[in-house]
Amino acid sequence: MASAAPAARDRKRHGRHYTPPALARFLAGRLLAQVPRPDSGVLRVLDPACGDGELLFALRTEAAAVLPGVRVALTGYDLDATALAVARARDEAAGIGADWHVGDFLTVAAELGAASFDAVITNPPYVRTQQLGGVTAQLLSKQFGLRGRIDLTHPFVATLPRLLATGGVLGLLCANRFLTTKAGANIRRLLLAELVPVELYDLGDTKLFEAAVLPAITIARRGGGVDNCRYVSAYETAGDEIAEETDLFAALLGEHGGVVLHNGRTFAIEVGTLVTSTAGRSLEIGVVATDLAGQRRATNRRRAREPETVWRMSHAGVDRWLAEIGAATWRTFGEVARIRVGIKTTADRVFISDRWCDVEPAPEPELLLDLITHHDLEPWRITRSRDVRVLYPYDRTQSQRTPIDLHEYPGAAEYLRANKDTLAARSYVGASGREWFEIWVPQRPQLWQEPKLVFPDISDRPRFALDRSGAVVNGDCYWIAVPELAELPADAERLAYLLMGVANSALGLRFYDAVCGNRLYSGRRRWITQYVSRLPLPDPGSTAARAIIELAREFVDGRASGVSASVELDERVAAAFGVCGG
Repeated sequence: MASAAPAARDRKRHGRHYTPPALARFLAGRLLAQVPRPDSGVLRVLDPACGDGELLFALRTEAAAVLPGVRVALTGYDLDATALAVARARDEAAGIGADWHVGDFLTVAAELGAASFDAVITNPPYVRTQQLGGVTAQLLSKQFGLRGRIDLTHPFVATLPRLLATGGVLGLLCANRFLTTKAGANIRRLLLAELVPVELYDLGDTKLFEAAVLPAITIARRGGGVDNCRYVSAYETAGDEIAEETDLFAALLGEHGGVVLHNGRTFAIEVGTLVTSTAGRSLEIGVVATDLAGQRRATNRRRAREPETVWRMSHAGVDRWLAEIGAATWRTFGEVARIRVGIKTTADRVFISDRWCDVEPAPEPELLLDLITHHDLEPWRITRSRDVRVLYPYDRTQSQRTPIDLHEYPGAAEYLRANKDTLAARSYVGASGREWFEIWVPQRPQLWQEPKLVFPDISDRPRFALDRSGAVVNGDCYWIAVPELAELPADAERLAYLLMGVANSALGLRFYDAVCGNRLYSGRRRWITQYVSRLPLPDPGSTAARAIIELAREFVDGRASGVSASVELDERVAAAFGVCGG
């Protein structure tokens, strides 16, 4: 028998995360709540990646209760013959007579007739572009009309609308990242092109899968629109609310949400409606602003609209708050700042260490640069806890990426050659025309010496800090070069403090959760470019903004700290946007 570890690796490689029975029953129940009773008396159901059949069996069981007298005809496809053997055995034991097919559904989908099914229920495989391979990803993108970075879920979803009869319903279980990421735009677009989402459940960090999967359920109908799509989310909360042990899935169906205790963990259930686009409801913002030089100027009316808008939950109170923020927004972070990720070596064990003094052969000291990682970041300031340095194999006197001449650095050359097998195995480095000893994302060394804002990729709270040390920024962080913020150094510095003040405030965190919403386990959030670029800035020439800048400077200099100063910051930021509290 294969060990558990190889089996887990195999599941990850092929994107197989089989659906737990309780979750399968919930998905089946929500799908059936939207399926019209078939006139033919037969409900035709497809799962294009059925695995051991759990979703199909769950749907048949639930249908017996909600659609009495209707025969359920099940069809399942999967590449995994072993899993399908399990499905067939379960089928025979129950006397169901489903139609099982071993094979790649994507290759046969075009052969299936249009409107062949009344319902599709699926948990399609999730395999990233890196695992698919560039050539395969490009072929799938062209075949299914996809854009940008894809994963295997995308072409599966692309095949399904054509197969649904008018009024037919899709029950889709997939990673919730599609709601908020750029890469998820394919799925968002596909679900809106020919389908109408009617129910959405972001199951967040409920840990319903054995694997580290944050799932979401989307119920969408082909044809026949609805005014609002019900949107429910469930995330663990560390609040002090008292809750009674209850069934999580029953709580998801409640009208108003609340706090529930499930399997010893406390979850906040939020209920609202889905906002899929700013089209038709864009905020027209007319602003008379003061520029950094103190001159009054009228800005053009502008639309807060993005062609690939992330999906978010709408509440009346939150929508009013966001409208007030929008009306007081001078610029967004992305409009004033170039936000960069730190360096990515893709071989950290070779390039990064806090014990270079013990390394033999030792690289030349001038190639070992101080490295800021997420461990070093707190709001406002950098506190390096370890002497972590990176071997940076580039000529920093050059404006363009120029690898060092190994003949000029014999110590580094010997060290790198001792690790050549590891480094050369990164075939993508060579394929991009680089030397085998280069790092993958070298970034902009000439800007590191300038003041910069640094913040971690993943954190439970904002930790935007100012660095003047000239250290390199690691790939687990993002950074903003202060001199790029404005033409005049004094203006750039003021904007840097304003950015930090807003980002580190309660309002900045609340705005992130309302608009970006990419939460992970245990309250952690992704602070990546596409989210941070959306954070708002008040007019830097206003009295309220100057008060934020002044206090942020005191935080950075160590003259302000503690709870009272943080409360004062929150009040100043809220006042700058004309809202009450964070």
